[in-house]
Amino acid sequence: MQKVINSEVETAIAPTTSGLESTPVIRIEPSRGWVSLKLRELWEYRELLYFFIWRDIKVRYKQTVLGAAWAIIQPFFTMVVFSVFFGKLARMPSDGIPYPIFSYAALVPWTFFANGLRQASQSMVSHASMIRKVYFPRLALPIARVLAGLLDFALAFLVLWGMMLAYGITPTANVLWLPLLLLLAVVTSLGAGLWLSAMNAQFRDVGYAVPFIIQFWMFATPIAYPSSLIEAPLLRMLYGINPMTGVVEGFRWALLGVETAPGPMIVASSLAAVGLLFSGAFYFRRMEKTFADVV
Repeated sequence: MQKVINSEVETAIAPTTSGLESTPVIRIEPSRGWVSLKLRELWEYRELLYFFIWRDIKVRYKQTVLGAAWAIIQPFFTMVVFSVFFGKLARMPSDGIPYPIFSYAALVPWTFFANGLRQASQSMVSHASMIRKVYFPRLALPIARVLAGLLDFALAFLVLWGMMLAYGITPTANVLWLPLLLLLAVVTSLGAGLWLSAMNAQFRDVGYAVPFIIQFWMFATPIAYPSSLIEAPLLRMLYGINPMTGVVEGFRWALLGVETAPGPMIVASSLAAVGLLFSGAFYFRRMEKTFADVV
């Protein structure tokens, strides 16, 4: 008898009584304890992942008047509010950079992260009927929700590029680090999204708490203020445990040429993001066996 084990689905090929042909027998069993991530299985379902991403892109702004313009409006008007209250009234320092572009350069990656986290945390609950009826790698749902936001990021980034031209800011060679910084934002959003999506499937309170988590996380990240306010090197490295700190400061350093180089902060943020991703993925896989029962 030949067995092919595919995550929770075990397929056994057994000979029939006639011995002339084989009859596939599908046996579905729940996983036990901590299980592997089964990334190879996710690769085998890559076409389904592409479909989920494309579907999320198409329906994100369906039946809206402004459509994809919301990808630009959201960070832009947040920048206007920050510029009035933090830049004008509170006179927050901005590392020698005009405050509007100082804050907008941080809001572009932050908006991508926050939207991806919000969408990923709801991915299990919003696909409850599909999860109860069809088997596929559940990891594909939060991954698709996060990656679909890359289009919004690209649109907002074009506005950032235009603002840089308007303010006469020329990017330096550090701009080559941008793909890695964006990858760090993706890893952070997906890692936190895996934790929250698995928890939200079990406890609906998590869905109500997500907006507060995002709001608190935003003020714990140097978006409206510079990280240069923290001068002690050790404190700066500890501050970098927040993965989005490294992303935001990295974007400003790569695009605007601020003198405050991220340095050890990026290392701390990268290690924290990778730890968040792997712990979230393993927790998600451990709880995956209960999704069909509780969503």
